[in-house]
Amino acid sequence: LQKIFYQLRLDYICRRISRNYKFEYNLTEILADLIYGRVLFPRSKKGTYEYSQKLLEKPSYELHDVYRALKVIAENKDYIQSAVYKFSGEMGARNDRILYYDCTNFYFEMEEESGLCKYGPSKENRPNPIVEMGLFMDGDGIPLAFCIHEGNTNEQKTLIPLEKQIIEDFNHAKFIVCTDAGLSSTANRKFNNVADRAFITVQSIKKMKEFQREWALSPDGWHLPGKKETFNLDTILSSEESIEQYKNWTFYKEEWFNENDIEQRYIVTFDIKYMLYMRHIREKQIERAQNAIDSTTKRDRTRKSDYKKYISKISVTPDGEVASETIYALNEDKIREEEKYDGFYAVATNLEDPVESIIRVNRRRWEIEESFRIMKTEFKSRPVYVSLDECITAHFTTCYLALILYRYLEKALGNKYTCEEIISQLREMKFYKVPTHGFLPAYTRTDFTDDLHDAFGFRTDYEILSKSTMRSIISATKKK
Repeated sequence: LQKIFYQLRLDYICRRISRNYKFEYNLTEILADLIYGRVLFPRSKKGTYEYSQKLLEKPSYELHDVYRALKVIAENKDYIQSAVYKFSGEMGARNDRILYYDCTNFYFEMEEESGLCKYGPSKENRPNPIVEMGLFMDGDGIPLAFCIHEGNTNEQKTLIPLEKQIIEDFNHAKFIVCTDAGLSSTANRKFNNVADRAFITVQSIKKMKEFQREWALSPDGWHLPGKKETFNLDTILSSEESIEQYKNWTFYKEEWFNENDIEQRYIVTFDIKYMLYMRHIREKQIERAQNAIDSTTKRDRTRKSDYKKYISKISVTPDGEVASETIYALNEDKIREEEKYDGFYAVATNLEDPVESIIRVNRRRWEIEESFRIMKTEFKSRPVYVSLDECITAHFTTCYLALILYRYLEKALGNKYTCEEIISQLREMKFYKVPTHGFLPAYTRTDFTDDLHDAFGFRTDYEILSKSTMRSIISATKKK
């Protein structure tokens, strides 16, 4: 992690920032320990400081310096992002022609709203104040920029301001933006419908105009990559033999439409495996709904993935009078309506690239969702315990930087290992300090540790390392 920290020139960035202030603490040390701590031993700021005493390089700063540094980190968030982007080019060309954008929220252990912490639509349905993070990721899964907003902010309005920051501060103006359906507003599409930019966005089939929806769901006019003939889905799905024959293929159809003064191309795909998966999930939801009807655990409030959406409630008699008791039953109409969309998926774009290329680009959106999962689970970035806006901003800046370091580490290891494997084995790489001798590795040598040492050019797993040897290794990690 330290090798990557210095390759990204974060030490230089911290020195540049320090010139504008009169503090005497070492900002590089503090930022480094906050980042390493987020990956290796995620804790509160106080807990990170205390655990940092166990590192090979102990802190030279005090705990109160950490809290003072948070304000400085927050005030320089935009500069840190743009500078890291600039210096990351020295580690290899960035795959920044395609940018993925998404939003998530993080909850707080508090009841009252304060500053950035606002009550809003929590994606985890938690009754806590939240903040919203928007994140741009490049085509290799490496974070490129982020923003923090109040928890009640409409996520569709967060995309354009961060794009403008990338264009102005990063001097990067030519890219394709790929988003999910929740961020596919007309304003966002128009902003990227220009010569140097383009968009690929998930398009809800349910929200298409009726004639477009009929076209999208029609069984006629489907294609397969590399084949000239057209296919009829009813024919494909008419027998087990043809289903088996085509279950590993993705059918598609495409059409250009003028929507809100934007010429955009709708690409609809149909996948038999996706259809079977959706039906399997629905069967489980229907089973749970029926169990709820048969028991007393019925609630009216539902969300998109909740089985309770398939429960209908009848509270009046056929004459319109209030019924003596509420009757619950499976909503067969709702079930049949949703079945129509099984296996279908659509995107909208203003690009004229081959269908296969558009589909391939869009499928990589899962990596930004994985990035949010890593921050929330492995890095334990939530719940957030700090309350001042500047501390909140600094907290997520360190989480963002930790994610960048982790992604570069993952890349250096050839993307061979899962996040859980990388993080868990990094946390196990500890040493016994042997008086007068040096350091004895207290971890088990594995394929992962071999690959890690090979990637970064040193070894710590053979024998006792003298203090001078360890100092040499540490010094080497700080060289560009």
